[in-house]
Amino acid sequence: MDRLTGLSVFAKVAETGGFSLAAKRLGMSTTMVSNHVQALEDRLGARLLNRTTRKVSLTDVGRAYYERCTRILEELREADDAAGLLQTTVRGELRLFVGTHLIPFIAPVVVDYLRRHPEASIDLNAAERSIDMVEEGFDLAIRAVQPPDSSVIVRRLAEWHHILCCAPSYLQKHEAPQRLEDLKQHNCMRFSLYPFGDEWHFIGPGEEQLSVKISGNLIANNAPVIRAMGLAGEAIVMAPTFVGAADLAAGALVRLLPDHHAVGFAINATYPTRHHLSSKVRVFLDLAAEHFERHRAELNPDVHAI
Repeated sequence: MDRLTGLSVFAKVAETGGFSLAAKRLGMSTTMVSNHVQALEDRLGARLLNRTTRKVSLTDVGRAYYERCTRILEELREADDAAGLLQTTVRGELRLFVGTHLIPFIAPVVVDYLRRHPEASIDLNAAERSIDMVEEGFDLAIRAVQPPDSSVIVRRLAEWHHILCCAPSYLQKHEAPQRLEDLKQHNCMRFSLYPFGDEWHFIGPGEEQLSVKISGNLIANNAPVIRAMGLAGEAIVMAPTFVGAADLAAGALVRLLPDHHAVGFAINATYPTRHHLSSKVRVFLDLAAEHFERHRAELNPDVHAI
């Protein structure tokens, strides 16, 4: 069997952790993937993978061989790029994951990208969940939360923070909180992907870092649902600036504890590797960065001026 193909197949199995998923990514049968790996092991006279019914893992020899393989494959791809095979024209499918509430900001970027590059296409998945970029085959992810996977490359696109608020009708039924601890007595809407769980973090007077453990009758991974509960006067919410600022300006929501500021976050673009960043990812990423820069004030408005 072709040795270069064998290296590519082995690397994909190591990255995905299984023959079936590697076969899916490579567009070949599981049997063919297994045959390529077996032929490579026979050529080397060494076992590269530990195989069980549930999982595939690298042996010590396999781990060392994989590190060398990835360098070789990256150098070959970079050589192709230097010859102009990929860099002259943006082409092929870009698999993109986007946080649902960021779609209004990403949609214009998608339109611009596809208009400029007729040989390109996009497979866009929008959701509010954690993902494994390698296992699920995403080229690029744009989310408003820090990715849990420390192995991915992160590019910050824009800053944002939460606004502690509620509807005026909520205050007609409940006494407004005067201290952070008072939030324990209120129905607080919880976002399931908030990195601190049900412990809300703030910067208080004098730049003191504070937190309070809250509870409520709804936990959701969808910002519009939480916003709806806040607007209905049913709860106190921590609204992202790019979701709740317009409601504050219109008076549909009012700020609470204005001397306490929620800790800041960022909208991040993440991709699996900094080596050999393909033109389709690089071009889309640059367009997204330009777009977010133009909308910086909208994403992170000065709520003190509202």
